[in-house]
Amino acid sequence: MESAHLLAATDRSLSHGPTSPIRHGFARVAGGIATIELDRRVIAREELLEALAAAAAESTAGSGTEAQEEAAPSLAPVPGSTVPPWREGLPVTVLAPDHQRILGVLEQSRSTGQGPLRAKEIAVELGLDATLAKVEGLRSKARRLAERGWLLLEASGAFSAGRRCVPVPDAGSSA
Repeated sequence: MESAHLLAATDRSLSHGPTSPIRHGFARVAGGIATIELDRRVIAREELLEALAAAAAESTAGSGTEAQEEAAPSLAPVPGSTVPPWREGLPVTVLAPDHQRILGVLEQSRSTGQGPLRAKEIAVELGLDATLAKVEGLRSKARRLAERGWLLLEASGAFSAGRRCVPVPDAGSSA
């Protein structure tokens, strides 16, 4: 389309009258270029539609079990997912991998007779840098676990392994 505008501008500068033969020649060329441009777009659209139809056919051609697997929600935790309140019988595997690692470090420290660990100590045990950003991110995750009853937050600000039931907010309340 840009070439049609260029030809039209050139046409205006070269023509001397409204019925100039140069003007008619440029008009024919510009019209031909516009037609070619339109044809290319129509062909591109048709090819795109064919490709989308083929992709849709391939995705629906899968076996029934694949479609059922995609439709079934995954029970595996997702990094960054919410922490459910702890209750009796709920496995640690419902937690995201980072949360499981934090609990593992605290369980290990309890089994070796160590006391509660501070966030910086947990970060070092996990092999993380003891930078402020890493420690504060870990502290945030550990606090969330403590709020949901998965571990204990001591008065000193240290964390220890242990479980406690946490009252679950009433789903119908508007508070």
